[in-house]
Amino acid sequence: MRYIVDWHIHSKYSRACSKQLELPTIAQWCERKGINIVTTGDWTHPEWFKHIEESLVEDRQGVYHLLPELVEGCKTEFMLVQEVSQIYKKGDKTRRVHNLIFSPSIETCEKVNARLNKQGFNIKSDGRPILGIDSEELYKLLKEIDEKIIVVPAHAWTPWYAVFGSKSGFDSLEECFGEMSKYIYAIETGLSSDPEMNWQISALDKIVLVSNSDAHSPRNLGREANVFEFGKPPTFDDFVSVLKNQDTSRFKYTIEFYPQEGKYHFDGCAACKFSCDPAQSKKLGNRCPTCKRLLTLGVHNRVEELKDRDADSVLSRKIPFKSIVPLAEILAEVFGVKSVSSKKVEEEYMRLTNELADEFSILLDVPIATIRSQTNNENVALAIEKVRTGKVEVTPGYDGIYGTVKVFGKSGPKQQTQRSLL
Repeated sequence: MRYIVDWHIHSKYSRACSKQLELPTIAQWCERKGINIVTTGDWTHPEWFKHIEESLVEDRQGVYHLLPELVEGCKTEFMLVQEVSQIYKKGDKTRRVHNLIFSPSIETCEKVNARLNKQGFNIKSDGRPILGIDSEELYKLLKEIDEKIIVVPAHAWTPWYAVFGSKSGFDSLEECFGEMSKYIYAIETGLSSDPEMNWQISALDKIVLVSNSDAHSPRNLGREANVFEFGKPPTFDDFVSVLKNQDTSRFKYTIEFYPQEGKYHFDGCAACKFSCDPAQSKKLGNRCPTCKRLLTLGVHNRVEELKDRDADSVLSRKIPFKSIVPLAEILAEVFGVKSVSSKKVEEEYMRLTNELADEFSILLDVPIATIRSQTNNENVALAIEKVRTGKVEVTPGYDGIYGTVKVFGKSGPKQQTQRSLL
């Protein structure tokens, strides 16, 4: 059976996150999206942890479902994965690293929370707490609490807060995690990089690349995800085994944002609305040509700095990936509207995911002929076909500004005669 998994989201208790992010709402959106297993996120926050305890029941080791009275007939399952922000000094440099903590049980989460409280960390102020502790030391502490816990570096290339970030990260996993690096089985590539970019770094051959949404609202669930195949419902240990052993028979592919659409792909200066590729940055001395301030060097630049080979040389032995454009973005372009939350987009998105299939099935599986027969605008089917074949135009994001993906280019889709579905 196919399992689509999103291991990185947030709750309403995280800064700049939607108040709709409660477990029943998350579960309902996962069903609409086609996500089988999603993380709870934010289990270090006392109020969110209480919500988890009151709402979830363990189905099998490390995998939970909602109480039936919360959402009738809900099939969405949950795992316990928490993002933490760490700020600390190492090697005479201030480091800012975000890590994901995978917990095997609610009981283990409770023990971790108690230990963090005892050590004086403030876990009440934000769903993604700031911990002033070295990544290696944190991992040691977590393993003392429960040896089944694993840590996965989050959005590993983001300039400001990541293990390989250009502003405050490291040049290797070993430099960051020391003797605990042997327990790093995976890294999260983040929205601004994709697996192919990471394949250029031979030091990452020993780990698996995972992709998650880092959703701050229900609509962004599953903008990146992981696809597994299991003969029977998987447990926490099953997933860890897949990551630890790089099991390509069960880890089928990742679902990716186009990395150029990520808000830290290219180098740039948001204040001056200037962006460029790494080669041009070098010519400019890494300074904005307008204000002369240092550019924020993006993920593409950082990968270029650390790479030691071409991705094509290892393509045949890597877990593949599929790049998508979210259905709401496709509909907005087809209808010629700027906002994915416009009434027209909203109505068609809901109709398609109610009557045709969940979003991932529409984007990945449903025959184009079937999609064409279920919409009154043939450009919807054409756009999905173009996305599946990678025929899109992307303007790279930079310095906190998202890039844009255009399925039909600057000219937009050809006008279609509207036809009735009745």
